[in-house]
Amino acid sequence: MTYRRTIPGVLAALMVMAPLGAALAHHSFAAQYDGRKTVTIEGAVTKVEWMNPHGYFFVDVVDPATGNVTSWSCEIAAPAALMRSGWTRNSLKPGDLVVVEGALARDGANALNAGNVTLAASGKKLFGRAANEEREAKQARESAN
Repeated sequence: MTYRRTIPGVLAALMVMAPLGAALAHHSFAAQYDGRKTVTIEGAVTKVEWMNPHGYFFVDVVDPATGNVTSWSCEIAAPAALMRSGWTRNSLKPGDLVVVEGALARDGANALNAGNVTLAASGKKLFGRAANEEREAKQARESAN
């Protein structure tokens, strides 16, 4: 008798808690990035990850003075938001040369939240932030002034 009540109860609890992992893993723009500190990087895309709650792409930037390569992580909006902005899975590919403008990570890592992504070969602009992240970045810039 106890098992007949316990197993459905445990299964129901697991079904309710399963989505919490993704929700807890998500973060606000302001928690991870400083909208007052922006940077522009230029380099070659090495990897693109279309995933929720945010996509990422990675860029190798070559220091012209030393030739040293620094890898950057660039966070972009979720795939659904990117597609609404005109992106496709083929908008950005490994090997593409890009210019990326974005907000720096607060922890000092080589990471940014991409606001604008420009394909160097064509000059085509792709926008990386979701609307709510753009609002947060704008508010941070305005509060700094």
